[in-house]
Amino acid sequence: MSESARRMSSAPPTDPTQTWDRPLKVQFVHGLESAPGSSKSTYLDRFFDALTPAMDTRDFEGAIATQSEKAAEFFPDVLVGSSFGGAVALAMLQRRLYGGAVVLLCPAYRHFGVEGRIPEASRVLIVHGSRDELVPLDDSKALAATGTPGLVELVVVDDEHRLHSLLEGDALATLVRKALIVTR
Repeated sequence: MSESARRMSSAPPTDPTQTWDRPLKVQFVHGLESAPGSSKSTYLDRFFDALTPAMDTRDFEGAIATQSEKAAEFFPDVLVGSSFGGAVALAMLQRRLYGGAVVLLCPAYRHFGVEGRIPEASRVLIVHGSRDELVPLDDSKALAATGTPGLVELVVVDDEHRLHSLLEGDALATLVRKALIVTR
């Protein structure tokens, strides 16, 4: 993405539970067995100006291309990737196809050959379930250790891979907003 195509967001409020003067734009990159209209997609639609682009999860490179193209058109404040979508979002960061805040939900980056490295100066919030049996928690711990201190945070929640507990109340919405105010 060219520098001119990148949009800097206005400064977020200091309290992540407060809304901005406009709805936050959130692009959701769904998981391998998910799609637009999923529970997380629907949840994000309730709290944000959200977009969940359809993608072919059988084609990892094609999924990256689809999500990058949509991000260049939509200009999200936050990119949220779940499992497979977390691998896609991380690859987008590494390839400089997206440069804003990212929330990775149980990112399955190792399953798809994505290097376990967060680019320097990237704002990333990783959320992982302590009882996840599909993607090891240690993968997220290792990934969080690669990022710029103060800009990367790992949040471990008492949940399984699908992180359904985050869809109760405003838990996931608060984490999405928190990704914007992680500071050095």
